[in-house]
Amino acid sequence: MKRREFLKYVGCGCCAFGLPSCSSAPITNRKQITFFPESVINSQAIKAYEQFKKKAKISKDTETLKLIEEIGGKMKIAISTYFKSKKMKDPTDDYKWEYTLVDDDKTLNAWCMPGGKIAVYSGILKVTKNKDGLANVMGHEIAHAVAKHSVERASASLALNVGVTVADIFTGGMIGRTRNTVGKTTGVDILQVGIFNPFTRSQETEADYLGLVFCSMTGYNLYEGAELWKRMREENKGKEIPQFLSTHPSSTNRIRQIRSWIPSIRQKYPTLSNI
Repeated sequence: MKRREFLKYVGCGCCAFGLPSCSSAPITNRKQITFFPESVINSQAIKAYEQFKKKAKISKDTETLKLIEEIGGKMKIAISTYFKSKKMKDPTDDYKWEYTLVDDDKTLNAWCMPGGKIAVYSGILKVTKNKDGLANVMGHEIAHAVAKHSVERASASLALNVGVTVADIFTGGMIGRTRNTVGKTTGVDILQVGIFNPFTRSQETEADYLGLVFCSMTGYNLYEGAELWKRMREENKGKEIPQFLSTHPSSTNRIRQIRSWIPSIRQKYPTLSNI
């Protein structure tokens, strides 16, 4: 295929997703460019969550699940109240909130899919320690959904794959040949480390900030966010990879950043009266 023909083909393919959409992340106002409608990602998330629940070992710890639902319910109200008070569109308006506690003591994880589908693994509870620690984890994960990071990541992945293919054609296939010769540390992987990872870290940092905002609006202890990451650092001692190779900020940098944000967040986003 000639280069001109390929570029025409790529252009048609991108048009199938629609023109890029420019918007801003809620509260932080960071500029976002996306290729996928949020409704597409949300519908996929619903299907994925249902499949996940069929395969996961669901915990019978109803007390902890009630706590998760309580925290999630407060954050749901706080987020909606805040945006309505600012006469702004509530990004969670069409969310179908759902909470699952997974019986897995070895996994230190929690996540929130687009559309408000949340899972907390029992293993993370030994790090959260208390209600405020759990609220900080959930605030962070909910922030990923509210800021539409999954839509951004899908769009970034599409742009990255198209960009590498174009670069490979214009270098006469050099990227592909190099990858075949020396393995997976070149081509897409170099771009992964140099471009995609820093972008993802910026999303993680944004989720840290928004998570603190949500905790502040719901009356949870923001300083537990820093304590949480101190405990996580101890749990991962000797396992944490250098920040420049990671999609997450280092625990030390996270702790420092969270502590620096707290005074201004508490002043700007006080606990809401209806919580």
